Amino acid sequence: MNTRQEHTPVLLHEVLALLLPVRNGRYIDGTVGAGGHTAGILEQSAPSGRVLAFDKDPHALAFAQERLACFGERVTFVHASYAKMGQFAPLMGFAQPDGIVLDLGLSSRQLNDPARGFSFMKEGPLDMRFDPSKGETAADLINNLSETELADLFWQYGEEQQSRKIARLVVGARPFTTTTQLADCIAGHIHTPKHIHPATQVFQALRIAVNHELEEVEKGLAAAIELLAPGGHLAVISFHSLEDRIVKQTFRHLSQDRTPPPGYPATADSGPAILHLLTKKAIQASPVEIAQNPRSRSARLRVVEKIEFGD
Repeated sequence: MNTRQEHTPVLLHEVLALLLPVRNGRYIDGTVGAGGHTAGILEQSAPSGRVLAFDKDPHALAFAQERLACFGERVTFVHASYAKMGQFAPLMGFAQPDGIVLDLGLSSRQLNDPARGFSFMKEGPLDMRFDPSKGETAADLINNLSETELADLFWQYGEEQQSRKIARLVVGARPFTTTTQLADCIAGHIHTPKHIHPATQVFQALRIAVNHELEEVEKGLAAAIELLAPGGHLAVISFHSLEDRIVKQTFRHLSQDRTPPPGYPATADSGPAILHLLTKKAIQASPVEIAQNPRSRSARLRVVEKIEFGD
């Protein structure tokens, strides 16, 4: 099986061009997925560069371990969220990595596996957990939250304009056990433009809530910035506006000098800039990449450099 053909990492060339992997470098892939970005980093940092690879999804981790076995001890795997990299990395020889990459998107392997419950196009259990061994499922949320709680969830995490109508519909028709039950219920009563399935934003909202994705982004960015070596680069790929907004605002805020003027007291947020923006605007996939890999259409890449002390 040719795993390189099976998986296409999004914005790989752009990530490598800005991450600048070098021989002897130490790097962290916080969302290893199928291993595409990790493979690129290891190839570019050969023969001695190393990667510490995280993933919450044990299935993704097992696939990446098999795919990247040819790199031997140059890659180390951790079954944990990237938000916990600050706890694990120093213990594993990655106290100040030269670069960190976070690909926040749902992988094609996850989406295409009906048993995972991520897709409304294929029948499967309403699960949606990145780590199937822990936490509430999408079915738990859809069947147990109140109408108001569901409406708020669909609006906050899915930016669903018809959140209240859908919540009322769902509560009246539950319980739901499968993806297609929920998707068909919504599609039968909600009208959207032809190219958008009516359940799209509801499924996004449930997935984000089940996996606490926005909280993970906030914690993961803080951990990555704290851990990164001075002069190191952090690259983040987002796939929807909620994630990208957090990344954009965090990078912009920490790239500004927040030192108070003379005579003014310092606050908890005071201090010099600690990041330098390497991408003034988010980088998007080229038309060629989008044609080859349609899921790259919504990808947004932002990259920063941690400012060295004394700069």
